[in-house]
Amino acid sequence: MTKIDGRTKEVAERQIETSLERLQTDHIDLVQHHEVIRFDDPDRIFADGGAMEATIAAKKAGKIRYIGFTGHKDPHIHLYTLKVAAEHGFHFDTVQMPLNVMDAHFRSFAQMVLPELVKEEIGVLGMKSMGDGVILKSKTVSPIECLHYALSLPTSVVITGIDKPEILDQGIEAVKTFQPMNRDKIAQLLAKTKDVAMAGKYELFKTSSHFDSTAKHPDWLGGDTPNVHALAPASS
Repeated sequence: MTKIDGRTKEVAERQIETSLERLQTDHIDLVQHHEVIRFDDPDRIFADGGAMEATIAAKKAGKIRYIGFTGHKDPHIHLYTLKVAAEHGFHFDTVQMPLNVMDAHFRSFAQMVLPELVKEEIGVLGMKSMGDGVILKSKTVSPIECLHYALSLPTSVVITGIDKPEILDQGIEAVKTFQPMNRDKIAQLLAKTKDVAMAGKYELFKTSSHFDSTAKHPDWLGGDTPNVHALAPASS
């Protein structure tokens, strides 16, 4: 799997070819439109001469198998992206988004987007189960609890970063000890995070530009980049 953040057909084509070269392969299983975090992103992707033309052409050429998108800012943007796709007669294969114990209380992807993906039979890639470690600083949950919660949701895969052997061991332990959590156990876990999660203090990818790589590098998007720093409304 790889991601592209070009919003024009030309830039997206170049990024797809670069990915094929770097991965030393003739096809990629999944390409996702990266960082759909602004309300104009889906409009630009699906516009005439937009990035979707490049991904569809690459799929027809056998260079990629599936097409998805990622984002971490606001569930309303994800829902709008699905709406724009439907208006263009396109059905995404996958969607990547934050799913964690704080998300349930603030701009919740699990509550707003996940049911739509399940209904439309779109693959769910859950990310930021610990919010790059920031969630753990709340001292309300453990890493294993974070992973078990995310694994208990109807996801296709839970993505967790591994930067050292201890973290790999942690992930293996989470899988070995995993039992799907029932509603009561989920409710008990979420009750522990409710008070500290309400304002998004520990989900900086929603409330700040700290994780917005394309905001720092608007040139990656290609072409005209209006409102590139404009984020979603603060309200949920």
